[in-house]
Amino acid sequence: MNQEKNIFLIGLMGSGKTTIGKLLSKNLNKDFYDSDNVVEDKTGVKVPLIFEYEGEVGFRKREERVLKELVCHRNIVLATGGGVIMSKNNCKLLVENGHIIYLRSNCEDLVDRMTGDKSRPLLQQGNLKETLESLYKHRDPIYTSISDYIIETRNKRANEIAFEIESLIKNL
Repeated sequence: MNQEKNIFLIGLMGSGKTTIGKLLSKNLNKDFYDSDNVVEDKTGVKVPLIFEYEGEVGFRKREERVLKELVCHRNIVLATGGGVIMSKNNCKLLVENGHIIYLRSNCEDLVDRMTGDKSRPLLQQGNLKETLESLYKHRDPIYTSISDYIIETRNKRANEIAFEIESLIKNL
């Protein structure tokens, strides 16, 4: 396997993409990026503010521009935003430029992790559990269809998941 190949982490918000991505990048000697953080760095404002002023559509346009830049890098681990897969262009960019690992979390775990989290704009209206279930229902088939590997995160610690991914990558 080409050790320089990029690793892209996809999954719902709260599934551990950033935490696991940081561990992987350190263990595999790759650069780490979080696409939401790159969007914030480029705009100078936090994601919730972008959503407030530009809506989800405006944010997704910014996210796609950032993704186009990031996939050109080599030897990176990228934690994507949970909705990055809502664009066919983004899915194509990911598929063509690295290994896609879907961190599949169940809604109960996600609710536990994100209760009280004010940093996620899509979770600020309505019932948290219902919102996450709806997002899962719509996004899981897309995550599944483009992923090279699906890692079930239930009852696993971040370092266990990172080790599982490292083992998969090394055996390619």
